[in-house]
Amino acid sequence: MLMRKLVGCIVAGILALTIASFLVPGFTVEGELNQSIKILVLAGVVLGLINCFIKPVINLITLPLRWLTFGLFSLVINILIIWLIDVIFSPQITIAGFKALFLSGLLVWLANLLVPKKERRKRSYNN
Repeated sequence: MLMRKLVGCIVAGILALTIASFLVPGFTVEGELNQSIKILVLAGVVLGLINCFIKPVINLITLPLRWLTFGLFSLVINILIIWLIDVIFSPQITIAGFKALFLSGLLVWLANLLVPKKERRKRSYNN
C-alpha cells in the first residue's frame, strides 16, 4: 500500500512539473529536449518524495492555519515546495516571479488531487 502511494506521488510530481513547463509562463527548463526530460523526471521524483514524506508532517504542523483559512494555506505549502524544487534544481529549472510559482503550485495541487494514491477496496456482494 505504501508503494502504491509512493508511485502515485511520484507520478503526480512528474505530471505537474511537465504540465507546468509547457503551460506556465516563467517556468523554464534549460537544455535540449532529451536533457530537459531527464531533469523534469528527476525533479518530479524529488517533488513526489517531498509530497509523500515531508508534506504530511508540514500539514500536521500547520493544521491550525489550514483550518483557519479553510484549506487555502495548503496552496502556500505547495508554493513553498515548488520554490524548494526551484532552489534544488537552480541552474536547470527557472521559475521567474510569483505568478509562475502560484500557477505551478495550483498545478501540483491539481495533480495530487487527480492521481489516485490509495487502493480502492473491492466490495463483495454476497447474497
